[in-house]
Amino acid sequence: MQQLSPTEAALVAAIDPAPMPAQVEAWSAINSGTRNLAGLKKQAEALAEAFSSLPGSLELVDPTPVEAVDASGSVQPLAHGRHLVLRVRPQADRRILLTGHMDTVFAADHAFQTQRWIDPETLNGPGVADMKGGLAVILAALTAFERSPAAAGLGYDVLINSDEETGSLSSASLIALLAQGKAAALTYEPSALPDGTLAGARGGSGNFSAVVTGRSAHAGRNPGWGRNAIVAAADLALRLKAMESASLSINPARIEGGSANNVVPDHAIVRFNIRPRETVDAERFDHAIYGVCREVELEHEVGVRLHGGITRPPKPLTREAESLFELVRDCAAALGQSIAWQTSGGVCDGNNIAACGVPVVDTMGVRGGAIHSDEEYLIVPSLTERAAISVAVLHRLAGGE
Repeated sequence: MQQLSPTEAALVAAIDPAPMPAQVEAWSAINSGTRNLAGLKKQAEALAEAFSSLPGSLELVDPTPVEAVDASGSVQPLAHGRHLVLRVRPQADRRILLTGHMDTVFAADHAFQTQRWIDPETLNGPGVADMKGGLAVILAALTAFERSPAAAGLGYDVLINSDEETGSLSSASLIALLAQGKAAALTYEPSALPDGTLAGARGGSGNFSAVVTGRSAHAGRNPGWGRNAIVAAADLALRLKAMESASLSINPARIEGGSANNVVPDHAIVRFNIRPRETVDAERFDHAIYGVCREVELEHEVGVRLHGGITRPPKPLTREAESLFELVRDCAAALGQSIAWQTSGGVCDGNNIAACGVPVVDTMGVRGGAIHSDEEYLIVPSLTERAAISVAVLHRLAGGE
């Protein structure tokens, strides 16, 4: 179907573009770095106020407890902000999930805290594309969709979590819970390219910490008695890199530890990330990594304790997902927009949703670019463009056309 029905045209016309840029500016002005709990609280309250205009019940959900390895090698609790959940028509036979995140990669002490207009259509600022612009799109699209005569037949949950940028560890169980029984899901990450291209299949991601325990000794008097944890950690990093394949990348990102130059170090931590392209790659790594750690233990007479795991499973482009992509493409075409999709090396909550067996398009958000940098920008007309696509998709998912 390559043109809008009269009903769809009326729904698109009902989208009010005026508030969206101001919403993005106001939300971007709130620092909501994943570790800034005070900022996340302020952001969650602002979003709760904005989304309360929609029907349904809204709540702020406490994060699931998360642990992380600190610099000493100890496992410590890691605090997170609360997650916003809006439930609309939970009794409906057909229900979908819309997701976004309120956190950014910019900490409270990061230099990038303000916005500037590059030109009348381009806004530079923290989180304007990733993804406070996407949150404005969700709100505008749902507000217009509620005018649809088919809305009564479609229920939906909206999840805006506080920890997507660090892997959604405290919201993963909530994502899985809300994904249950959903016919489809839309996630509002920014488009894969500034032209609006969507991310199709995605690889997976896992983060690990390997704590290496050696034995300290005087570097001059009896170095042979020591067991150098830094050397063992460096060996482990090299062995990790050697595990790579065409479908599995491994990035040893940091080695922490050591002490004075005249002491054989007895402690080190290797932090690393893996990116499996397929589920089988993740499974092979899981089977092999403990053997590699054991080899390092035997070679260097140290202990190696592994913490972490796969947090984002690979997301293949299933037939069901492809059908949802085609629906988005057709709605865009009916609006005079050309949209394609391509494989992405990035990960997001779409990976988690797809792992629950729910078809998902996870780049329904704004056009922009340079995300995760102080050059991040939003192409402002895309707020209305993407809201229009969303309302048409929602209407058709509801069986309106």
